Amino acid sequence: MARSESPSSLAAASAADRLRVNEIFFSLQGEARTVGFPTVFVRLTGCPLRCGYCDTEYAFTEGRWMSFEEVEAAVAQYAPRHVTVTGGEPLAQRPCRTLLKRLCDHGYEVSLETSGALDIGDIDARVSVVMDLKTPGSGEEARNRIENIALLKPKDQVSPVHGELSATELAEWILADRLPVRMQIQLHKYLWQDARGR
Repeated sequence: MARSESPSSLAAASAADRLRVNEIFFSLQGEARTVGFPTVFVRLTGCPLRCGYCDTEYAFTEGRWMSFEEVEAAVAQYAPRHVTVTGGEPLAQRPCRTLLKRLCDHGYEVSLETSGALDIGDIDARVSVVMDLKTPGSGEEARNRIENIALLKPKDQVSPVHGELSATELAEWILADRLPVRMQIQLHKYLWQDARGR
């Protein structure tokens, strides 16, 4: 006689196979090494941080549960080359790691936008990590997981905040300090300001 699974084990299994998704949309990548490329964004719900300059507070609680297959089907309708998983803080949902791997397996160029507050050590090596280290002005500087910096790969990026410092001043700092970095600005902010789904 086959043993039936308990309700708690069924709930655990279903929770591991789905994500709470805030929105899925098609836009231009506004930052990092793929800036300017048409990209599908999968924004997950939830974030354990409350940064003073957060521009996606609506992602803290809004969203609906979707299976991996539903997310993949929504992404595929755009026939993209690039897919970005973002938030909130996408790594706050443990199944995000599985979604990243599955998207890579589909042949997409996948990036993850993360705060750097949660461990990135088990992220699929094919994923480009865009880390938003928290400055003192965020009010969440103490949440930075410094160990993550050593885990960054050459293709990974650290992202700047928008509107806290002029782009000109940032450029001057880079030149004055002779930093071996590539400057970027958040392109989508200049094109669509803070419009949702852009």
